Amino acid sequence: MVRNLPHDTFLVIRYVKRRLTVLIDIDGKHEWRDCIDVPGVRLPRGYYFGTSSVTGDLSDNHDIISLKLYQLTVERTPEEEKRDREVFLPVVDNLKLPGMEVPLEPMSGLALFLIVFFSLVAIVFAIVIGIIVYNKWQEQSRKHFY
Repeated sequence: MVRNLPHDTFLVIRYVKRRLTVLIDIDGKHEWRDCIDVPGVRLPRGYYFGTSSVTGDLSDNHDIISLKLYQLTVERTPEEEKRDREVFLPVVDNLKLPGMEVPLEPMSGLALFLIVFFSLVAIVFAIVIGIIVYNKWQEQSRKHFY
């Protein structure tokens, strides 16, 4: 919804006190609209901010005209300062990120044996029932009273 517009589009990314907010202006009216607002975002220190106008296999151009970066000074308690220093990976409280799932535990030998055993019993049971039904059908087809 931001491609091939006759006016510039703007984006504001704000990260203050563990809240990530993204505002957009894609209508050319110089009015900001909320895009996302995620509380509980914990970002580590020492990372860099980077942008790219490469969009893959699209045929139109995307130009980044300018960037304005500000470092906000926010009053923090010593507890918040210590908590923010301990963040090594980007995380969001109460949100599972893709690829961060806990791997499933492998099945034990007993569980695997029981699954195979009961599957074989069910297959044998189905074959026996099929044979009985087939024999009944053959008996019925032989008895013709003309």
